[in-house]
Parts: sequence; C-alpha cells; structure tokens
Amino acid sequence: MNRNKKSGNIRRFMIQLLMVSVCLGCGGSKESTVHAAQEQVTPASVAEEELTEPAVSETEELTEPAGITVPFETAEFHRDQATGTSDVLIDISCMAQGYVALSAVADARLKFQVMKDDMTYNYDIASDGTPSVFPLQCGDGHYRFRVMKNIVDKKYAELYSTEADVKMKDEFQPFIRPSNYANYNQNSKCILKANDMAKKAKTKMDIVISVYDFICKNVTYDTEKAMNVKSGYMPVPDETMTTGKGICFDYASLAASMLRSQGIPTKLIFGYVSPSDVYHAWNMIYTEETGWITVEFKVSGKEWNRIDLTFSANGADGDFIGDGENYTDVYVY
Repeated sequence: MNRNKKSGNIRRFMIQLLMVSVCLGCGGSKESTVHAAQEQVTPASVAEEELTEPAVSETEELTEPAGITVPFETAEFHRDQATGTSDVLIDISCMAQGYVALSAVADARLKFQVMKDDMTYNYDIASDGTPSVFPLQCGDGHYRFRVMKNIVDKKYAELYSTEADVKMKDEFQPFIRPSNYANYNQNSKCILKANDMAKKAKTKMDIVISVYDFICKNVTYDTEKAMNVKSGYMPVPDETMTTGKGICFDYASLAASMLRSQGIPTKLIFGYVSPSDVYHAWNMIYTEETGWITVEFKVSGKEWNRIDLTFSANGADGDFIGDGENYTDVYVY
C-alpha cells in the first residue's frame, strides 16, 4: 500500500471517529554467541566421560520450554474490612496494592469521587450493592473518597466520605490488576488466551507482541456501536474477544486486561488526538526489556510506551502515532 493510499485510509478512519464523537473512548532481540572454552583432557578423563551418563543433556531434552509465569494479581472488595454506613461501604485495606473498592445501595444514580491534590475522578457505580474497584492512579499521597447520590437533575449529595494517606508498594501497582475499566479474573476467556501466549514466550516483550498481533487481527472497529454508546458504558473484555468488534474503549480494555494478567504494567488512557481533537482511548505499557520496533509503532526500554490498537488495527502505522505529540492524556485508569 503506498503512503497516499495509507494516509487516505487513516483520514477515512478518523472521519468515522469524528462522526461518532461519543466514542469513549513483533520485534528485535539481542543475539548472543557463547564461546565455550576448549579444555584439554587426558585419555583417562575421556574414558571417564564416556562411562558417565550425560544427565544434563538428557534433562535438557526432556524439559519443555517453561514460558513466562507470573503471580496473578487480584483486586477485590473486602466487606469485613470496609468502613461506612448501612448503605455505603468503602474498602481502603488494599491501598498499598494500588486500588480502592466499594459497595453501595441506593434508590437513585450513584457516583464515586476520588480526589487527590487538584485531580478529581468521578465514576458511575452500581446502586444495587455490586462491588466496584478503581485504581489509585495519582500515586502516593493524601486521597479523599466520596459516594454521591443523585438528588435532582445533575445535582448530587454526599452519602459518605473518608480520607486516607496512600503509600503503594511501587508505582506499577494500579496498572497490574483488574478494575472496573479492565474487568477480568483468572477464568476470563481473554486471560486464558494470554496464558497460552505466555507459555510460548521467552520474554515479556514476546507476550506484548502476541497480544498486539492477536487484537489487531481479530478485532474490528464497531461504528454502529460507537454511534449508539451511552454515557457510563463500561467494556467487557471477554465480550470484545468473542464478538471480534469494539470501540476504542473496548480495544484498550482488552489489551490492558491481557497484558496486566501477565505482569506487564498497562495504563488505559482517555484523551484527545489532534489535529481533529477526537476523544479517544489507548494504552501505554512499561517494559524494562530491550526496545523493539514494528511497522506499526516503536517501543523503547525502561519507559512507558504508547500503543494505539484502535488505529493500528484499522490501518494506521507508526508515522501516525509518531512520538505521541498529537496525543493529549486526560484520564488514566
């Protein structure tokens, strides 16, 4: 495909996204050569070696590749450790693991507010007591948590609030676990698929490549869904994987779920893409391994890297994503 045609495809795709502005939304490796030292052996030592069973060689031949295995990091609501009222419970027992959880019951629409410094996140939550989990994406520091009930029109009243000082194990904790925005568990279809990929991988970057290729090849942009999606929509990664269709939010949530389950820190980001200021969702991943390059995007070692699966799966390449200057991050999950 020549560059003009490729650019045309990208423009058409961007136009589709603008028409549906409600949208809420593998690689180089180092080769090493081992030079074995040549040892001089006497005939006696040769005889001994011939009589000795080559245990190491046989073990190597019988051992299957181990692949990549990491502990599965959970995020759960602990009712017995939560504080609040008869209708609202907030669990701050796992702040060191980078998340807060809650459950609330009401006869009206509810919102959960997370505040730190000058940043505020407002979340829609279930009013039937279904637990919710949200990341502490603003890092260490003092947080305030509020559950708000809709009174009239767009006005809300506080039902319960609490405050806490957060000190996480490390900065990656919020981005290696499930949440309302990357909703999965150990038995999720997409996680079982990621586990299969990990079994064949030699490095975590191999997993990133496999997940990227899988989503690009198996998920297409759902224009009709984007035109009809309602405020408060939350993706279901397994549904996206099963239907093979989704909007930008679905792409980013599926990628975050699969990669996080394998211990790869992955952010789900909402923001704007210029020059058309499309409100969009994409991912950023962190890797400590050697950077690698594909025709779609570039990844550098030991830093966060931007990955836009929606555009990549639909024809855009690294020239479009570029150095990320045309992306404006607004919200991180």
